[in-house]
Amino acid sequence: MSTPDSSRELPKTWDPAEHEARLYQAWVDAGYFTADASSDKPAFSIVIPPPNVNGSLHMGHAYEHVLMDALSRRRRMQGYEVLWLPGMDHAAIAMQTMVERKLAAEGKTRDDLGREKFIERVWTEKAEIGGNIGEQMRRLGDSVDWSRERFTMDEGLSRAVHTVFKKMYDDGLIYQAERLVNWSPVLKTAVSDIEVSYADVEGELVSFRYGSLDDSQPHIVVATTRLETMLGDTAIAVHPDDERYRHLVGTELAHPFLDRTIPVVADDYVDPEFGSGAVKITPAHDPNDFELGLRHDLPMPTIMDEEARIAGTGTQFDGMDRFEARVKVREALAEQGRIVKEVRPYLHSVGHSERTGEPIEPRLSMQWWIKVESLAKAAGDAVRDGSTVIHPASMEPRWFGWVDNMHDWCISRQLWWGHRIPIWYGPDGDVVCVGPDEEAPAGYTQETDVLDTWFSSGLWPFSTLGWPDKTDDLEKFYPTSVLVTGYDILFFWVARMMMFGTYVGKELGPDKAVPFGNLFLHGLVRDEHGRKMSKSKGNGIDPLDWVERFGADALRFTLARGANPGSDISVGEDHAQSSRNFATKLYNATKFAMMNGATVPDAGLPADLTVADRWILGRLDEVLTEVDAGFEAYEFSKACEALYHFAWDEFCDWYLELAKVQFAEDDEKRSEATRLVLGAVLDRLLRALSPVMPFVTEVLWTTLTGRQSLVVADWPTPVAAGDGAEAAVTIDDLQKLITEVRRFRSDQGLKPGQKVPVRFTALAESGLEPAVAYIASLARLEDPADGFAATATLEVRLSRATVGVEIDTSGTVDVEAERKRLTKDLAAAEKELAQTTAKLGNEQFLSKAPDAVVAKIRGRREIAVEEVERLKAKLASLGGS
Repeated sequence: MSTPDSSRELPKTWDPAEHEARLYQAWVDAGYFTADASSDKPAFSIVIPPPNVNGSLHMGHAYEHVLMDALSRRRRMQGYEVLWLPGMDHAAIAMQTMVERKLAAEGKTRDDLGREKFIERVWTEKAEIGGNIGEQMRRLGDSVDWSRERFTMDEGLSRAVHTVFKKMYDDGLIYQAERLVNWSPVLKTAVSDIEVSYADVEGELVSFRYGSLDDSQPHIVVATTRLETMLGDTAIAVHPDDERYRHLVGTELAHPFLDRTIPVVADDYVDPEFGSGAVKITPAHDPNDFELGLRHDLPMPTIMDEEARIAGTGTQFDGMDRFEARVKVREALAEQGRIVKEVRPYLHSVGHSERTGEPIEPRLSMQWWIKVESLAKAAGDAVRDGSTVIHPASMEPRWFGWVDNMHDWCISRQLWWGHRIPIWYGPDGDVVCVGPDEEAPAGYTQETDVLDTWFSSGLWPFSTLGWPDKTDDLEKFYPTSVLVTGYDILFFWVARMMMFGTYVGKELGPDKAVPFGNLFLHGLVRDEHGRKMSKSKGNGIDPLDWVERFGADALRFTLARGANPGSDISVGEDHAQSSRNFATKLYNATKFAMMNGATVPDAGLPADLTVADRWILGRLDEVLTEVDAGFEAYEFSKACEALYHFAWDEFCDWYLELAKVQFAEDDEKRSEATRLVLGAVLDRLLRALSPVMPFVTEVLWTTLTGRQSLVVADWPTPVAAGDGAEAAVTIDDLQKLITEVRRFRSDQGLKPGQKVPVRFTALAESGLEPAVAYIASLARLEDPADGFAATATLEVRLSRATVGVEIDTSGTVDVEAERKRLTKDLAAAEKELAQTTAKLGNEQFLSKAPDAVVAKIRGRREIAVEEVERLKAKLASLGGS
C-alpha cells in the first residue's frame, strides 16, 4: 500500500496564499501542461477565446477559463494528450483608442507621429501591458501550454490572415462596395455590431411638412428624431394600399432647402397605422432606408463627413456638427411654417460606440466585404449534419436563425493598428491582391484600411496551430475538441470561425472539415441579485480580488458549481465564502484521516468490510458515475453538486463519525480496514475534485499518497467493492434513527455531550442491531441500568420495521427550568396565533391585502397552530402544574 512521506505533514490550517503560486510554477516547470504532438495518446485540444491584449480578465473571463481548465485537467488525467492553447487578440479599436488617448494627454495625435511611428508606439504599449493577462491566468491556475502562446498579429497568424484573404479574393468571395455601415465619428471608422451598444435616449420627435403649405395642394407630413438627415432625403414612402396618399404616388415634392424635388414612392415597408403613415427616406444614413433605396433605385447622397459634420449639401448647414444641425434645421423649418406639431419628447433606442461612447451614425461608405451566403450555409450545415454539436441543443435555433439569414460582412476598418488589407493599387485603376509570399508590383500603393479584428480571430482555431503550413500540431490537434464561449458572441465570433473553418477545411481533409467538434455555450455571470455585472452599476467583481481573499479554489468552485450549458450564473461573496469553507472542510477531513493513519491501498480492499465501509464505497462509485456524466454533458453544476454533497454531507458528516466508532473498537484488523477505506475514498474524491479545485487537492493528495502530482494522476474509476445497495438501505435507516433521536434530544434541551439511557424495540427486525454501537455513539446514548423507567418513547418508521426508542431523561433535564422556557415559548406562539387569526377574520384586510400577503399570514397561522400544540404536548409530558 501507498504511505505518505512522514516529512510532508499538513500545516495546521489551509492558507491558499502559501501554496498556489509555488504549486503552479512547479507544474509549469515540470512540463505538465506542454503538449506533445508526436504522442500516440488520443488528442484533446481547446483554444482560448483570446482576450484583448490591452485588457484584464473580468469575472466572465474567469468563468470561462475555469470551465476550460476543468475540461483540460480531466482529459489529461484520462490519458489524453491535451493542448490548451493560450493567446491574446490585438483588439484593433480598443488598443488604438487607448494609445490615442495617451497621445492626447501628451498633446499629440496619431497624425503627428505618422502611421509607422504610431504602430511602433502601439507595439511598445503591447509589450508593457501584454503580460498582465498571463499573470492573471497563472493566478487562476490555467493549465495552458505557455510554449505555444499566440497573438493575432504575430508573424505566423499574419501569414494565415493574408493567405485566407488572397484565397477568398481569388475565389470572388471578397469584394469592395459602397454600403451602409455603423460609423464612429470619433474613431472615424466603421465598427462591427458587437462594438455598438444600445441605450434609450430622450430625443425629440419632430413632425414637418413636405410640399405645399396650402392644405388644398399636394403635401405630406413626416416625423423624425434625426431631423438633420432630411438634408439627405431622396424620397417619401407610403404604403401602396393607403388611400390617403395613392394620388400622390409618382409625384414629386420640393425639398425645403435643396434645389431639387423628391418623389413619393409606394413600398410595403411603410406601416400606414404609425404616425402620419408616410416616411422620409434617407438611404445613405438609415439601414431600412438604404434597402428601400435599392428597391426603388434612389439617389444616395452622403451628407456627413467622417466626423459627422454636415458636408456637401450646399446649404447653410454645411460645416455644422450633426447635433447643432438638428437644432438649426428645426429652426429653419419653423421659420418656413413647416413644423406641424409641437416638438415633443420621444424615448428611443440609440446605438453608441462601445469604445468612445458617442452615438453611432449609419453612413454610406466604400468598404471591403465578404460574400457570406455559401460560407454561412456551410456553417449551418456543419451543425445540421452533426459535424459540430452545440451544447445545449436549445441554442441551435438561435444559431440557424443567424447563419441562415446572414448579411455580407464588412471586414474593413479605417484604422492604423491591425492587419493591413493586402490590396495594392496601381496605375489606370489596376488592383491586385498580394499573397504572403508575393511582392507588390513596383510603384503600387497599399490599401490603407485594416481588417476587422474578427477576421483574424475567426482563423484562431487553425492559424494558432501553424496553418497554412502542414504542421505536426495541425495534424494532431485539429479540429479542436471543444470551443468554450459565451452564447452572447455566438454570432460575432463563433459564426466567423465556423465560416472560415469550413472554407479552409475542405482542403485539409474530411476529418478536418470543421474547426471544433463540440461547441459549449455558457451563460453570463451575474451578481447575487441576478443583475448583469457592469462598471456603471458598480456591481462588477474582480476575480483576482476573490483569489486574494478566498483562494483560487474557492473562486473556481463557485463558478463551476453554477455552470450549466446556456444558463446564466449568479454569484456573490456568500458563494465564495461557502466554497472557501468547503476547501477547509476537505483539508480538515484529510488531516483527520491522516492523523488516524489513513493509507491508500495498492491492491484491493479487504473482503471483510463493515456496512459503513460498504456504504461509503458504494456511494463513491455512484458519485463518480454522476461526475463523469456531468463533465461529458458540460453540466459542471451537476458534477460539482454531486461531489460537494458527497464530500460534506456523506463523507464528512457521516462516514468520518462512523469511522471514529470503528477506530474506537479494540480490533486492529477493523481499524486497518477503516484506514484503507478512508484512504481509498479520499484518493478518489480528491482526484475527482482536482480539475475544479487543483490547489488544495494537490496538497492533500500528494501528502496523503506520497505520489508525484494530481496533474498527471489517473482519473478516478469506481472502487467496485461489493454490493453497496443493501448497505445503503441500512445506513439510510441508521441516519433516520439517529436524526430522530438527535431531534428529540434537542427538543428536550439536552446538552450535546450528555448521555441518556435508552432501550430499543424491534431493532433486530430493522436490521440495525449490528449497528447499535454507531447509534449509541452518534446519538449519545447508553445502555439502561437496572430499574430503567422510560420517560418518553419515540417510534421511527424505517424501511424494514418501526423501531421503538424508550428514553429515560429523568435527572438529565432541569424540569422547572424547562417548564419556564416552554411556557415562555408557548405564550409567544399563542400571541402569534391570536394576531394572525384576528387578521384573517378581518374582512376589510382580506379585501384590500394582496393575495401573496394573505397567503403569508395564513402560512404563519398554520405554523403557530402546530407550535402551540407541540409546546402544550411537551409541557404535559413534564408533568406537574
